[in-house]
Amino acid sequence: MPAETHVQQGPIPREEILQLVRDRLGDILEIEPDSINETDSFAEDLRADSLALIELVESLEEELSERSVGFRIEDEDLEDLTTVRDAVDYVHARL
Repeated sequence: MPAETHVQQGPIPREEILQLVRDRLGDILEIEPDSINETDSFAEDLRADSLALIELVESLEEELSERSVGFRIEDEDLEDLTTVRDAVDYVHARL
């Protein structure tokens, strides 16, 4: 019997997505994840440049594609993701 490489594990709770985004941003920006608030703006509050946001997208896609086959953040949607809440809501809606 072949092993499954992608397993649908059901919906991911919003709080888990928030923690995932905070953890990844903390690693990328070299700051404490607990210091990142849901209302923080990527550019103004967190001083995240476009490269940091691309790293975040790639990290989220890699992590979430293991849970939801084909998960992807569309390039044209990136400009609408300006806060941590925007990113969490986007991911939650797409899963």
